[in-house]
Amino acid sequence: MKLGVIGTGYVGLVTGTCFAEMGNDVICVDNNQQKLSKLRNKEVPIYEPGLELLFKRNIEKGRLHFTDDLNSAILEADVIFLCLPTPQGEDGSADLKYVFGIADDIGKILKDNPNYEFKVIVNKSTVPVGTAKAVTKIINGYVETGFEVVSNPEFLREGYAVDDFMKPDRIVIGATSENVKEIMSDLYEPFVRQGNPILIMEPESSEVTKYAANSYLAMRITFMNELANFCESVEANVDMVRRGMGADTRIGKRFLFPGIGYGGSCFPKDVNALLKTSVENHSEMTLLAQVDKINKDQKLVLVKKITNHFGEDLTGKHFAVWGLAFKPNTDDMREAPAVVIINRLLELGATVSAYDPAAMENTKFYLGDRIEYKPDQYSDLENADALLILTEWNEFRNPEFSKIETKLKNKIIFDGRNVYDPEKMAELGYTYYSIGRIPVK
Repeated sequence: MKLGVIGTGYVGLVTGTCFAEMGNDVICVDNNQQKLSKLRNKEVPIYEPGLELLFKRNIEKGRLHFTDDLNSAILEADVIFLCLPTPQGEDGSADLKYVFGIADDIGKILKDNPNYEFKVIVNKSTVPVGTAKAVTKIINGYVETGFEVVSNPEFLREGYAVDDFMKPDRIVIGATSENVKEIMSDLYEPFVRQGNPILIMEPESSEVTKYAANSYLAMRITFMNELANFCESVEANVDMVRRGMGADTRIGKRFLFPGIGYGGSCFPKDVNALLKTSVENHSEMTLLAQVDKINKDQKLVLVKKITNHFGEDLTGKHFAVWGLAFKPNTDDMREAPAVVIINRLLELGATVSAYDPAAMENTKFYLGDRIEYKPDQYSDLENADALLILTEWNEFRNPEFSKIETKLKNKIIFDGRNVYDPEKMAELGYTYYSIGRIPVK
C-alpha cells in the first residue's frame, strides 16, 4: 500500500520505518526543515535501539521518503496516519490542536481535488474518546464522502519500540465500514503471522483501550511503590513480596518493580487525560487522581532518604547521579524523576554532577548548566558525598565497586531503582539505601 505518515516524531518515525520494512511505500511529512534535513541525510533524530538499521535500509530501498509537501502526500496515500503530538494541557486534558489542524488541512486538500481516491485517515496519536468523530466532523466541513477516520492506537515502549511494532501483542483497530476494516487488517496481517490478534471494534472503544492500558499499568506501578514504602515501615522486603505476588498467575510478574515513580511521554499524560475526560463525561475516575498524586510524591522519596542521612541543609554536599532518562534505553527526559530529584537537591543547597549513556543532551533542556555533565560514570564520582542511581541502565548493574570507593568521599549509595543486592553492599562496606528494602548492617 501507499502510506502517508504525518509527523516524524517518536511514533511517526517508528511507524513509517516499520511499515516500509514490510514492503509498503511510505512518505513521511513534517514541517520542521532542520529535522527533514537530518532525515534525508539518513540521520535518526531519536535514540531507539534497532531503528537506525531499518531506517537506513528502507531509504536505500526507496520505500521510505520524507517531505514537507502535505498536499501531495495526502493525495498519493491510500492510508494516512496522523502521528502528531497531543501534549498535556494546563487542565490535564490532551491538547488536540495539532490533530485538528491537520484534519482541517486534509479537508481543504480533498475539497480542492474532487477526484481524489478513497482515503483511510488513521489516528495513531493517543487521543481522547470522541476524537475520531471530531476529526470526521472537521473534514465533513469540506467533503461529505470519500474517507473514513479510524482509531489505531500505538502500544510502543520506548527502548523496545521496533520490536513492539514488528511483533505486537495485539493490533487494535476502531473502524466502522467493512471495507476499511479489511484494508486495515490487510495492512497489519504481516505483523501478526504468529497468531496474535487483530482486534476490531468501534472507534470509541479503541480510543478508550489505549488510555485504559496505560493508566492501568501506571496504577500497578504506583501500587508497588506504595507497597514498597509500607514494607520499609514494617521491615519487610518488597523484593520477596513482589516474587510472592508475581507467582500468582492472576497477577503476573511484569510491572511489579518499585522505584522512584513513572515518567515519560505516555503514563503521566494518559492518566491525566483519562481522568479529565471522565470528569467531563460525569463519570470521574477518582482512583486515577490518587495514582497521579502518589506518583508525584514518590519522585521525592529518595530525597527524603538523603536528607534523613545528611540533614535538611545540603549546602556543601555534592552528589553524583547515574542515569537521567525516565527509563533505560531511551533519551527521553519528559516527566523524568531525575529532573524532580535534582531540582530539589539544588534547592536544598547541594551541587550535582551526572552521567547518562543517552539522555544528557536532552537533560540540558530541563536543567541547563545548573549541573555538571560527565563523560563517563566513573569520572562522575569524583569528590561526591554519595552516588544516586536514578535510571537502571545495564552498564550500571555490575560496576567496579573497588573503583567507586576510590572516587567517592563516602561509601554511600542511594539506589532509586533497586539495582544492587543489599547484602552484597553491606559486605563491601557501603551504606546503601534502596526502595522497599531494609538496609543490611
